[in-house]
Amino acid sequence: MSDKEVKGNLNVNKDENGASAEQSAEAQAVAADSVKADAEMAKLTADLGELRQTLQRRQADFENYRKRVEKERFEDSKRATARVIEGLIPVIDGFEHALAAHREAEYDSYRKGFELIYKQLLESITKLGAERLDPAGKSFDPHLHQAVDRAETSDHKEGTILQVFQPGYVFHGRVLRPAMVRVAVHPSPASKEAAN
Repeated sequence: MSDKEVKGNLNVNKDENGASAEQSAEAQAVAADSVKADAEMAKLTADLGELRQTLQRRQADFENYRKRVEKERFEDSKRATARVIEGLIPVIDGFEHALAAHREAEYDSYRKGFELIYKQLLESITKLGAERLDPAGKSFDPHLHQAVDRAETSDHKEGTILQVFQPGYVFHGRVLRPAMVRVAVHPSPASKEAAN
């Protein structure tokens, strides 16, 4: 090999080694950038996951809040309606007493007007959700009825309501006023002996 060829090979080797060193440094820089980018990507992915969880929790909290407020509004509305109905119950009682008192012919036109107003009032509170308790002939329930009298009898099953003095009213399961009733009780042996 000539001197020229050796120098050329040395230059090529020198270039290759220099280029190789440059490429190696460049590869290391790219690898470092890649590791840095991967770490940044992992951090951003973790942050994104955390933000998603926070958003989901906030959405759930808001939905629970909305439902609670809606339920409270509904309950407030029911309480207000119950107070209105409780205020109207004595008016209904007054109508019933007025209708029962005047049965003469000269009061017929007034009576018809009172009956119409009475029916409209009952229909109105029924539409609001009130239920009238008229338990004659049913079993006594202390949650719905108030026994103000009892009658000893063998003709009826014990605990049967014989007479309703004043009807009761229930609103969405809540007793606004219990029905005032007379309840049947079987005669006790002591009361039979006292009667003889």
